[in-house]
Amino acid sequence: MTVATPVPSRRHFLRAALGAGAALGAGAGRGGEPLVWDRRHLVGFGTTLALQAGHADAATLARALDAGVATLQRIEAQMSLFDPGSALSRLNRDGRLAAPPAELLALLRTAQAVAAASDGAFDVTVQPLWTLWSEAAARQALPAPAALQAARALVAWRDLRVSAREIRLRRPGMAVTLNGIAQGHAADRVRAVLVEHGIRDALVDAGEFAMAGRNPRRDPWTLGLADPRADRLLGRLVADGRCIATSADNLTSFSDDHRHHHIFDPRTGDSPPALAGVSVVARDGALADALTKVLFVAGPEHAAALAARWQVDALWIDKRGVRGATPGLRLLPA
Repeated sequence: MTVATPVPSRRHFLRAALGAGAALGAGAGRGGEPLVWDRRHLVGFGTTLALQAGHADAATLARALDAGVATLQRIEAQMSLFDPGSALSRLNRDGRLAAPPAELLALLRTAQAVAAASDGAFDVTVQPLWTLWSEAAARQALPAPAALQAARALVAWRDLRVSAREIRLRRPGMAVTLNGIAQGHAADRVRAVLVEHGIRDALVDAGEFAMAGRNPRRDPWTLGLADPRADRLLGRLVADGRCIATSADNLTSFSDDHRHHHIFDPRTGDSPPALAGVSVVARDGALADALTKVLFVAGPEHAAALAARWQVDALWIDKRGVRGATPGLRLLPA
């Protein structure tokens, strides 16, 4: 088996799509008033992020977008592993974090609730597995069985203690990653901030997506569903005001056949074998983000039942290219 060196990618299983001919500029609002459209781009969570929104008043729009950027930066300052000074990095370095920020505390409580309800299929303490697999791939190798067993022993969501007084990792060597939930949370929160500033029409790409209203052409926002194995679109997913999160095996792979990649089954320490991509549509961005991993671990035979249980919609594609989806998902031709 050929081993691939992991390289983070922005080629999403989902891609933002405004529709043919759409562009930023003037458009009409719901009451017929002309809209001004603008964007913000920034780097966060180790990737590129983008906001775009429309409003009749340019000054209101600028304030809203600036507030959205500030929200992203605040969340990253708490939750990013790319910033050694973030609250999460300090937790991993010291094994405890006294008086944690309220937003970090709330998100970790959400993560723990999903872990409990999914019987550990989602687990934010998988960071030791990421470290092990990425270091092995850098050597053009796979982890040795003994090393994999040792890293797997550090993955234990029940040993992550979360309280307002402190967050504590009970075992030396444990570490937390929020890469599987923080970006969905960030998209949701930025959209809320934009709406609080009077924005009705917006698209937030924080690594996962949240939309409001319509695009500059006054059409529903759509997201292009990318083929995980080719540079082409399989279809366009119509947004309905909910958040959309995605996980795919081609974004960071540890082997050229995509058998080993950055999505882990916490209970085995290896990647789930069957699926190539999962998208989840939910009212809560953090939940949508986390559930992409739960469905990835569950595999195609259980994806529909799990989506129904969590009251979300989902689309999944296996490694042979066979797709499945829940009835509430609207997919248009590419």
